[in-house]
Amino acid sequence: MTGPLAQEMTELLTAAFAPTHLEVINDSAKHRGHSGDDGSGESHFTVAIESAAFAGKSRLERQRMVNAALGDIPGNRVHALAIRAFAPGQA
Repeated sequence: MTGPLAQEMTELLTAAFAPTHLEVINDSAKHRGHSGDDGSGESHFTVAIESAAFAGKSRLERQRMVNAALGDIPGNRVHALAIRAFAPGQA
């Protein structure tokens, strides 16, 4: 079952990048009781995304694009976000 924040992230990333592959992985259980665990069960995520929008972009540019698409989620509503963003055929 996907929580509301993971679902929102999936919708935002799909709208922004029309990805050929997208995984929003909730890593929160691995961090229970650690810094940043707010008890919501949705505090730590990994995003794996493949999109033509990332072609020719550096790793930093791709991460900035993902963060921008997610708006106030990274750093505000989510404590930690790992991003693996690739162009098709790059992963």
